[in-house]
Amino acid sequence: MLRYTIHRALLMIPTLLGVAVLVFVLLRLMPGDIVEMRFLLEGGQVSPETLAAERARLGLDKEIWWQFYDWMTGIFVGDFGISMWTGRPVIGEIATRLELSMQVAIMATVLATMLALPLGTIAALYKDSWIDRLIQVFAIAGLAVPSFWLGMLIILGLLLNFNWIPPLTFTPIYEDPAKNLSQLIWPALAVGYRYMAVAARMTRSTILEVLQEDYIRTARAKGLYERLVVGRHAMRNAMLPVITVIGLEFAFLIGGLVVTEQVFNLNGIGKLFVDTVTRADYTMVQALVMLVAVFFILINFAVDLLYAVFDPRIRYN
Repeated sequence: MLRYTIHRALLMIPTLLGVAVLVFVLLRLMPGDIVEMRFLLEGGQVSPETLAAERARLGLDKEIWWQFYDWMTGIFVGDFGISMWTGRPVIGEIATRLELSMQVAIMATVLATMLALPLGTIAALYKDSWIDRLIQVFAIAGLAVPSFWLGMLIILGLLLNFNWIPPLTFTPIYEDPAKNLSQLIWPALAVGYRYMAVAARMTRSTILEVLQEDYIRTARAKGLYERLVVGRHAMRNAMLPVITVIGLEFAFLIGGLVVTEQVFNLNGIGKLFVDTVTRADYTMVQALVMLVAVFFILINFAVDLLYAVFDPRIRYN
C-alpha cells in the first residue's frame, strides 16, 4: 500500500507539468494583447514606447520559453506572479475568493451525500414500488433543473414569502457563523440538489447490481438480518462508483459555480475565472487552471486510496 501511494504521488508531477505546459502554450496562441486591452479600456492614445515599456514590466517581451521558466520557478517557491490586470499578487486574489467557493462546495457535498446515500439505498431495496418511483422522479428533477434557475426560485421564494434575501457581503464562518450560513446555505442547496440526484441514481444502480451477486445470496441463505446484508456486504462494495462520482463532482464545484455565483452575488473562484478570461489576464488564468488541476488530481488520488477501505477485495501491492 505504501509503495502504491508513493508511486501514485510521483505520477502527479508529470501530470501537473503537462497541464502547465498545455495551458501556457494555449493562452499564448489566443488572439489579443493584455497591454493594449488595458490601455484601450482606459481611453486615450498610447504611444508604442509606452506599450513596449509595459510589456517589459510584465515580462511579455521575453521569449516564450523564458516566460514559462520564470512562471514555473515562481510556482515552486509559492509565487504565482502578479495579475496583469489588477497589479496585485495572484495568490492574494485567489485566496480571498477560494474560501467562499470551498465552503459552498463542501456544504453542497455534505448535503448531497447525506441525502443521496439513503435515498438511493431505499430506492434499490424497494425497486419498482411507488417509493422507488417517487425517489426517481425527485432525482430526475434534480438533473433536469439547472442550479442557477433553482437558485433564482429560492431567492424569489424568500423575497415573496419572508420579505428577506440572503446577505450580499461575504462573512467568514469563524467571524459570524449565523450570518455566514444565512448567505451560503442557499447556493449550497441549489447546487447540492443536482449533486444529490447524480449520486442517488448511481447509488441505486450499484446497489441493485451488487444485490444480485452470489455472496449476497449466500449471506441471506445463512440467515443474516437484511440490515446486515445491505449495510455490511452490499453497501461497502457498491460504494466504489459512488465515491468516484462524489469526488469528481466536488472537484468540479471548485471552479464550476460560475452562473450560481452570479445569481447569489458571490465573488468566488468561478466569477474570477470568467473575469480573468475576458480580460486576457494570462497570469491569473494559468494559476486558476493549475488550482483546479491540483484539486482534480488530489481528489482522484484520495478516491483511489479509499477504494481499498470500502472494498476489502482491493489491495494495492
